[in-house]
Amino acid sequence: MSSPLASASPRLDRRTIRRAAGAIRDKVRGQTGKCRLDAPVCRLRLQLAAQRVRPFPHVVRRLAISALPPPKRHPYNQWAPDARALDLVGDKWTLLIVRDLAGGPRRFVELQRVLPGISTEQLRSRLNRMVADGLLTRQRYREVPPRVDYELTERARDLLPVIAALGRWGYRWAWGPPRPGEAIDVGAILRGVPGIDLPSSVRGTVELVVTHGPDAEDIYVLHIAEGTCSYEERSAPEADAQVIGPERAWVEAFGIDGSRTELEISGDVRLAEAFLDAVVAGAVRGRAVA
Repeated sequence: MSSPLASASPRLDRRTIRRAAGAIRDKVRGQTGKCRLDAPVCRLRLQLAAQRVRPFPHVVRRLAISALPPPKRHPYNQWAPDARALDLVGDKWTLLIVRDLAGGPRRFVELQRVLPGISTEQLRSRLNRMVADGLLTRQRYREVPPRVDYELTERARDLLPVIAALGRWGYRWAWGPPRPGEAIDVGAILRGVPGIDLPSSVRGTVELVVTHGPDAEDIYVLHIAEGTCSYEERSAPEADAQVIGPERAWVEAFGIDGSRTELEISGDVRLAEAFLDAVVAGAVRGRAVA
């Protein structure tokens, strides 16, 4: 039979182990005149158990995730405005994070959801870097579970026309049907809209609904006024026009052919079509000319 103290818990310090062993010896000796803990093998086990005790065993040390951004790995080191700009936004994911915050603040988990392919550590590192570079603000809330929101600064909002121009370039030179393994997110296309130039004659609010079966849908709202556009993710009963269709219909509408045969348009049809023309048709025509 092994001694109960032979495998002493590492949470006990040496003094506690010795006191417990001594109390057992005194009690047993008083009743029987001898104690098994006096045996050499038991004494050896007690000594080994005491040696295994770590100082301050009740303290659990965990490596904290640093909020400091990582250093730039590949700066361009050129005295040129475009090189300086790319030092800030040329890293992978940076411009897509700016695009996906165009509609307002998002939580960390929401950014993970709309950025398939980015790891948790990559996203955390990139957000820390963008906060340090003055592209984002970080707002912490005292809630359970903890909540942290990220929002674009004015410096980052100035990049929205750049993202829109990049989207135009992509439509003209890199666009095509979805590739195998590519995530399809209509919202990702619409979040690039706020930076495009729209005709001043186009005014109003358009609600766009992407259905995923009978019970699931994504809803996007775009407000157009004075040649500019803002983006939200919510329902809009007050919208001047509504465009609704399944995901495959939106893939066709935003594809090279710009087909809208499966989309249902209600309300101000001219407004909805003018908006879709401004987002897609001009870019498709530009590709055809090229």
